[in-house]
Amino acid sequence: METFVVFFLNGLSYGLLLFMLSSGLTLIFSMMGVLNFAHASFYMLGAYFAYQLTGLVGFAAALVLAPLLVGALGAAFERYSLRRVHAYGHVPELLITFGLSYLIEQMVRLYWGNSTVDYRVPEALSGTLFTLANVAGQGLTMMAGAADPVLCAPDTGNSCTQFPAYRGFMALVALFMLGALWLLLTRTRVGLIIQAALTHPEMAQALGHNVPRVMMGVFGGGCALAGLAGVIGGNAFVTEPHMAASVGAIIFVVVVVGGMGSLAGAFLASLLIGLIQTFAVIVDVSVATVMASMGNPVAWDHWAYPLLKITVAEMAPILPYLLLVLMLILRPKGLLGTREE
Repeated sequence: METFVVFFLNGLSYGLLLFMLSSGLTLIFSMMGVLNFAHASFYMLGAYFAYQLTGLVGFAAALVLAPLLVGALGAAFERYSLRRVHAYGHVPELLITFGLSYLIEQMVRLYWGNSTVDYRVPEALSGTLFTLANVAGQGLTMMAGAADPVLCAPDTGNSCTQFPAYRGFMALVALFMLGALWLLLTRTRVGLIIQAALTHPEMAQALGHNVPRVMMGVFGGGCALAGLAGVIGGNAFVTEPHMAASVGAIIFVVVVVGGMGSLAGAFLASLLIGLIQTFAVIVDVSVATVMASMGNPVAWDHWAYPLLKITVAEMAPILPYLLLVLMLILRPKGLLGTREE
């Protein structure tokens, strides 16, 4: 039971990280209709900037400064490059953001090298947040921090599972960002201007609001959110030049499954995909084993055996993409999407 709870919390924390990453892309698309192919590259820049800044000013300052730097670069790109091709349609936008993603990756390789950098979880957050212990005669017990080693010794018959403090920190940052983003868009004057620029750009321009500047701010803000995800995700996983490619496809899955332009849909899809990928890796079950348990085993030389013996754990990496295909077939707008483009 304690393992299930920890896996569930790990899935939620991973899903919240996916939401932090995909929310910026969703925001950009909902406002501008732009699918930013380089979005994952800004995630990578956030991780590398945080790695560099942590050695200079510490992790706490890097947590603020790195996303701001990434957002500034994104705003500059929108102002001097993306805006010039926006009038020509989606294909030039995709091509220029694709070119940017390649450029960023090569610049990272030139400056930081091709290998993994030593971007670590800060010492203050490297411990255990809580321990779930299944104590003989007492049942499931939760203890703050790491449990007493004597309690969790193998010869006691107790089982203990620890939940890392940094995973809790990741979830806390993601929830804080979600609340701040919701308040900004629904409860502030800036949010009203953004929504007006989205729904009635000509009227917003006539009222004296600089709509192109609003769009630049939205694009920069979306890139900053990707950078923030890179700051807290880069040291939790790995920071290397291929990290953008490893998450680039999955964030598009989140955006499409949740619904193009829907933040609520992106949040729901992120949690769903995070839980699916986390739990799938521990399900060592295949169609062949199920059929064998029902008394109808499949012979190893049967033509379908290579497919039937594939376990759910082996399929874990492709399950989100299978969900994407099913969603596009059954509900093309996604879970909560409303936008037609």
